[in-house]
Amino acid sequence: MQDVVKIGILYSTTGPYGSLGREARLGAEFALHDYQRNGGDKAELVFFNPHADLSAYLEGARSLMRDSGCRHIVGTITSAARKEVIPLVEKHDGLLWYMCPYEGFEANENVIYIGACPNQHLIPLFEHLIPRHGSRPYLVGANYVWGWEMNRLARELIVNAGGTILGERYLPLEETAVERIVADIAEKRPSFILNNLIGPSSYAFLAAISELAKRDPAFLPENCPVASCDLTECELADIAGGAVGQLSALSYFDGLNTSENLAFKSRLKAWRPQTGKVSTMFASSYTAVALCIAAIEACGNDDPVMVRQEIVSRSWPSVLGDLVVDPTTNHAALPFYLGRINSQLGFDLIAAEPAIPADPYLITSRQKPARHLRVVQS
Repeated sequence: MQDVVKIGILYSTTGPYGSLGREARLGAEFALHDYQRNGGDKAELVFFNPHADLSAYLEGARSLMRDSGCRHIVGTITSAARKEVIPLVEKHDGLLWYMCPYEGFEANENVIYIGACPNQHLIPLFEHLIPRHGSRPYLVGANYVWGWEMNRLARELIVNAGGTILGERYLPLEETAVERIVADIAEKRPSFILNNLIGPSSYAFLAAISELAKRDPAFLPENCPVASCDLTECELADIAGGAVGQLSALSYFDGLNTSENLAFKSRLKAWRPQTGKVSTMFASSYTAVALCIAAIEACGNDDPVMVRQEIVSRSWPSVLGDLVVDPTTNHAALPFYLGRINSQLGFDLIAAEPAIPADPYLITSRQKPARHLRVVQS
């Protein structure tokens, strides 16, 4: 293996999504620490902070690949940033390791997807919600590809199941004026709310729904839950009132009682005793960096083609469970967990499924709609 392999880390640790980026960067640093603790000395991390400027992600990827010699980049959080970076990664024959939940309908030879796609979060979420709360949801989303695509899929799933979408509204990224949307929800009285807002918009919306529930018990979480597919532990402190009782569907929660997670948290406590709850961002970023290093070592070099072939060739132990990456789509099979926000700014696990093979284009998932959703009168 060459002397030292440089791996780029591309996260914004400042700005509206700074809490997510800081957690992801810490997860990357812990992965390197674990590697070095076990005697590894052939990997180095190179960090670039785009400061939440979309155009700076492209600058960062160019700097990491051209100036620092990184052939692998772990990073980006939003789909907009991922799509900004992919063409440059393709141009340099590199590999982007993407570890956030996203809207699917993408598969790229130059991307390893460690984050969940809709058949791993949205479909099992609806399987849980519809029998318990009904089939008349209200959809809110960020006015970009994540919100558009997630709500489009939600409409398709609900309509195919015989349900009705009571409303669908969007907010610009970072917009926090949610009063009109909340008033519309109060009037239409849905059976549940699918929240595809992100960052400050999501925090403001969840806080406003909590205030609505104080005035109208019909909107208490047990009666009309707000469910997200991207809300993690590290964001809960940013929500006024904490949004206790609301739901999030993810591939990892701090409180998982698995042997992998218990060992992971024990090592983390030894490294940073002050660490609080582990977020999905931290665990997924750790996993992406650890897998990248392990595959490079197994290959003996950092050639992206060889590393990709190594990654898809076998199962890899991780804090997310034993990961299998599909050789056709480059997506990892991931577990589904549904958590309810508690008063300690964490999640109580209320539902789980073992690792679900990724189906980013919903080809298999759409062939068996009856297995996923059934009509409930509400």
